[in-house]
Amino acid sequence: MNAKLIIAALVALGGTQLAMGWGQKGHDTIAAIAERHLTPATKAALDSLLDGKSIVYWANWMDNASHTPKYDYSKTWHYKNIDADQSYVSAPKHSKGDVVSALNREVAILRSPRESEAEKILAVKMIVHFMGDLHQPMHLGHASDLGGNTVKVKFFKNEANLHSVWDSSLPEAAHKWSYTEWSDQLDRLPEAEERAVMGGDFDSWAEETYGICRQVYEKTPKGTVVSYNYIADWTPVVEQQFLKGGLRLADVLNQIFDPEYVPVSSIKK
Repeated sequence: MNAKLIIAALVALGGTQLAMGWGQKGHDTIAAIAERHLTPATKAALDSLLDGKSIVYWANWMDNASHTPKYDYSKTWHYKNIDADQSYVSAPKHSKGDVVSALNREVAILRSPRESEAEKILAVKMIVHFMGDLHQPMHLGHASDLGGNTVKVKFFKNEANLHSVWDSSLPEAAHKWSYTEWSDQLDRLPEAEERAVMGGDFDSWAEETYGICRQVYEKTPKGTVVSYNYIADWTPVVEQQFLKGGLRLADVLNQIFDPEYVPVSSIKK
């Protein structure tokens, strides 16, 4: 099946996106930064739920799981579409849910004494992944172009699309680092600045990401050749989004699992 037929098939399925928010490196980096900021109580709770595995281990799991029959219901939970003629507030909600509603749902599951351990394990895996997606600009992209998947560009001489450039090509071109090196280099804010980054909630963070997304569309029209200048201009934004995603993920998990933790963000009780 050629590319045009694939896109047509996706549109026929109701605008389903190729929901691969950040590449594996990005999700791993965000989880690794978060892990550095977990309290001992939160770490102990997560170790128990995840059978000793790190949240980094599960950071990319949802990208595969959402394409299996068991978790097919979560495909639309990786993104929130906002078209060019809409604002964050006016954009219609997806009938099957989006990244913001999914995060609120999974937080509620973790806070509920009635939910099973299995449901809580799944909720942790989803939150770890979806917090990464929430900070990938093209996951707040237009429904009309499948979050940039049909915006054809070139990455140097190679055919690409806007979404794939932001998922992996741009971060990998920015720094040839492992996720641990990304974490080491980015996670250096003074405590007061960290707390300022953590402030807000899922909606405010999504709206912030959407603001970046609008700039990306403006600066990357169809046919753009992504080259050295583009990488230099946008690398600080990639770095910023990785760091924000990691710090905010830590704050969310600490609020849920550590009763002594003083929250910074305002996730729903």
